[in-house]
Amino acid sequence: MLSINGLRIKYYRLYNKLYFRFMKIRFGKDLQVYNKVYITGARGNIQIGEHFCFTSGDGVNPLCRNVRGSIHTDLPTSQILIGNHVGISSACLWVRERLTIGNHVNIGGNCVIMDTDVHQIDYLARRGEKAYHADDAETGVQSAPIVIEDDVWIGTNCPILKGVTIGTKSVIGAGSVVTKSIPANSIAAGVPCK
Repeated sequence: MLSINGLRIKYYRLYNKLYFRFMKIRFGKDLQVYNKVYITGARGNIQIGEHFCFTSGDGVNPLCRNVRGSIHTDLPTSQILIGNHVGISSACLWVRERLTIGNHVNIGGNCVIMDTDVHQIDYLARRGEKAYHADDAETGVQSAPIVIEDDVWIGTNCPILKGVTIGTKSVIGAGSVVTKSIPANSIAAGVPCK
């Protein structure tokens, strides 16, 4: 006989397949999404490969406790491309341009992967006033694609910021802040990650 938690897991696996289809997310066989996931924004192009597992808060993964995962696309042109055999635990994926995740990637609990600054850096622009550097053509929000190549393992609580490529077979230590690209076959950690 299944426990209450087991029944809840079965329910959400079925519910999320229907929910992802409703949200026009394309996915391969064996989609496993446990608990509620926030899917927000402009419904950009989201494609997920086969054997995808996403745990989302509510004690499903003890590292994540009650932090719900989220997938956000800023624009209708935003792209999230996820390969096969990818596991993600209660992460926030926030994409303005493009996020590409390869095959056999594991992303630890509570990671935040953002290809955009979300807000302007200039405080006047954030207020909705004329920017301090009015002649600066880049007063808007900055963004650049993120690539996470095959066989990467990202530890828990890691922000991955815009313009980063993490090379194949690399490991990112827990709590690292990834602001610059990491070469293939590396172990990198720290604030900033290197």
